[in-house]
This record gives sequence, structure tokens and C-alpha cells, in this order.
Amino acid sequence: MGLEIFSLEGKRALVTGASRGIGAAIAIAFAEAGADVAVSARSESDLDEVAGKARATGHKAVVAPCDVTQRDQVYATVDRAVKELGGIDILVNNAGGSRFMAPLVNTREDGWEKGIRLNLDSVFWFCKAAGQHMLDRGSGSVINIASVAGVRSSPLLSFYGAAKAAVINLTKTLSIEWGESGVRINGIAPGWIKTDLNKALWSDPSTAQGMTNPVPLKRLGEVSDITGAAIFLASDAAAYVTGHTIVVDGGITAGGGTG
Repeated sequence: MGLEIFSLEGKRALVTGASRGIGAAIAIAFAEAGADVAVSARSESDLDEVAGKARATGHKAVVAPCDVTQRDQVYATVDRAVKELGGIDILVNNAGGSRFMAPLVNTREDGWEKGIRLNLDSVFWFCKAAGQHMLDRGSGSVINIASVAGVRSSPLLSFYGAAKAAVINLTKTLSIEWGESGVRINGIAPGWIKTDLNKALWSDPSTAQGMTNPVPLKRLGEVSDITGAAIFLASDAAAYVTGHTIVVDGGITAGGGTG
């Protein structure tokens, strides 16, 4: 048995939040590994660019714009991916984010609800829609992108940490519910990863130093650090792995650092 167990040749993947950052990198990496992909996010123009890079590998790429906070759009996106790709073998729930920071007592109820809707409800909807398709076929791999905020305290980001902790628990629970069907579900919990969304932080030397200090590996993560874990979980190399969340954080949550 060689490296072919990491191949995604013949697989069909739907990746949310795929217009940039981690989602875009995963979609392109999946195409490079042999998969046809459906890329989803709100920005169609950015998705077109990602899809173009995926098609350059010789594989099919479908652009499927979607606001993941809208349940009907989520179900329509899954239906479209199934129709245009011929099925879904891999689902990556990457869409999410933290749009503000505030102590819990200063967090407005609508802000909490929006954060939960974006980071947790959307995962529930995609898992339910795509999961049923996989269960009917008797195979599939779901990868939920969580965060280290879901495995440790998250001051000023209580809504985000709570949602990501729930995603990790949902991942464990569905692994039990779906295990006998042959559908696997796992997660990835990134630490500080350099993306355009947090560029204002890591591009400033003083801020970047403060972010790096508590990391045992003494660097911030790159999107390529996440794509490797995603390809592993999506591939036959992880055929006996389900219900787990891989923490990719340079060692912060190992207990040696703070911040």
C-alpha cells in the first residue's frame, strides 16, 4: 500500500466558505488530489477564481454561491452539488467566522444569535442535507472546520467558542449515529492560521510576535498546514478514523503556552 491511499481520484467534494483562505486552499488541494469540487460562499466572483484554479488541475469545479445563514440556500446548494457533480462523497463545513469581539455581558442577543447561526446552525443544515445523501449511498466523509476556540477558553469570543465547541460535540455524536452506515465524520480545529481575514494582525510585526510567542513551534500556521489534514481525513488513509477533531495549532493547546 502506497501513497495512493491519499488520492481523491473519482471523489466529489462540496466545500463551504471556499472563496478564500482555508476553504479555497482545501478546494484547490482536493482538486490537485483528484477530486471534482463544488465551491460555495457568498462571493461569486471570488469563487470563480478558485474554481478556475481547481479546473486547471483537469478536474470539474462547480460554482455554487450560498449564504450559509439561510437554511433554504443551504439545502439548494447541496441539491445543486449532487446534481452537477453526480453526488457528494466529501463535505467540508468551513464557512464561519467571528465578526466582532466583546465581553459576554456586552454582547447583544442578536449578535450572539448571528454568531451561532453562522458557525453552528449552518453546520447542522449542511450535515443534515448532505448527510442524508451519504447515508442513502452508504459512504462519505464529512469534515467540520472547528477552532481551538472550541477546545479552550475564548475571552471576548464567547459566542464563537461556544459554537465551535458545539461543532466538535456534534462531530462526535454524528460519528456514532452514522458509523454503521459507513459515513465518517471528523473535524479540524485550526489555531492561528495566516489568511487574508486576519492579515491586519499577522502583517504587523509587533502583533505577529505576540501571536507567535505562545506557539511551541514558534510560527503561525499556513493554509497548507490545514490542507494536509483535510486530504488525510477525506481519503482512504483515514478509513478507520471517525468522531475525532485534529487540532492543528502548532502546539498551543498542548498546555505549554498562553494567549
